[in-house]
Amino acid sequence: MAVAKCASVSALTLGLPEQTAMPEGKGKLPQQLFYAKVPVSSGLKRRFVNDISEIGVLGIVNSSNMGLPAEGQLKEILVIGVVLNTSEVPVDALEHMAKLRPSGILFVCIRSGNQGDECALAVRRAVPVRAGHMQQNTMFVGQWYKAQDLSLKIRGKSIDEVWESFNSQTILNTPDPENLDERIARSQSLSQLRNLEAKLAKDHARAKNPTQRNEIYAKLHKVRAQLESFNEGL
Repeated sequence: MAVAKCASVSALTLGLPEQTAMPEGKGKLPQQLFYAKVPVSSGLKRRFVNDISEIGVLGIVNSSNMGLPAEGQLKEILVIGVVLNTSEVPVDALEHMAKLRPSGILFVCIRSGNQGDECALAVRRAVPVRAGHMQQNTMFVGQWYKAQDLSLKIRGKSIDEVWESFNSQTILNTPDPENLDERIARSQSLSQLRNLEAKLAKDHARAKNPTQRNEIYAKLHKVRAQLESFNEGL
């Protein structure tokens, strides 16, 4: 079966089952669809006009084509290709698109690289927050891969679990769908600690005043102890 493509990328090149692939000639989504009838800022409109050259549905993952029980909150997952004119992902445009549809959308961002097409996954997801704090959604953008090296794995016994797995592959580079919010929060904390360690190490190297150096070193020692504790828990 001939299938829909965005640049060189299709559901099949991503490793998805053939039954999930959008047929060739279908699935193209004109950029105007996302700003012509929906009020948007001039800046967001420019994103769609200047930063994106093509948008198309590459595939649909649902309970019927995957043989999964029709249960849970999500009925289907759209896999949407977004071909870029820029090297950076237009996060605000993707977020706008994700807000317009209640089902999960896995974005496959595609840009032209020195050795062919490159891809990065992106999803909109609620950010893990502490109890009592207001939940917020944000766009997560994964790392860039050569198009031929990006392969999606389908894991889970329901569409909700498959969605969690796609989120995990985007954010943490692993298909494991279990306890994802906890793992994301842990990854974010670890990243913040590493950034803080790097900053304090530079500050300590630059400091001339002995008292100031000692104060910075004490903070650096505390952060390194926290990092060691994190690593022991992995």
